[in-house]
Amino acid sequence: MRFKGRVWKFGSDIDTDAVIPARYLNTSDPEELARHCMEDVDPSFAERVKQGDIIFAGKNFGCGSSREHAPIAIKAAGVSCVVAKSFARIFYRNSFNMALPIMECPEAVDATEVGDEVEIDLDRGQIINHTRHKTFSCESIPPFMQELVQSGGLMGYVTKKMISSP
Repeated sequence: MRFKGRVWKFGSDIDTDAVIPARYLNTSDPEELARHCMEDVDPSFAERVKQGDIIFAGKNFGCGSSREHAPIAIKAAGVSCVVAKSFARIFYRNSFNMALPIMECPEAVDATEVGDEVEIDLDRGQIINHTRHKTFSCESIPPFMQELVQSGGLMGYVTKKMISSP
């Protein structure tokens, strides 16, 4: 799986309340959540993010609540992938369950700036920064986790397996 997009950059310890403020959690509608994605960190994010853009962030992205609304909001906003120095473990798992690909690569985060054009190759574990002409190697995403994303998340994966198994 490959993604190419423009970079948005955030700091460390971006918690799930920053990704989607709790005051909007009276719905699970992805489009409604997308309208408020990252609102308390960057009020213009939801209006300016474009389909395929990529979020880069510091360490411990997605800490806080275990709610699945955070990866749903990011994905529905059009973000194709999140790259961070590290992720909170529950956010890591929720992201793949909601079909939002994520990668950990501290070196790429440090060397990338807002607006850079990057390409992510999940199979190879590679991040290519086309703006700065740099390539970074990181741990590739295991095939099982990529299959979750390609199936549209855990529910799609389970449905696909049930249909293919008599």
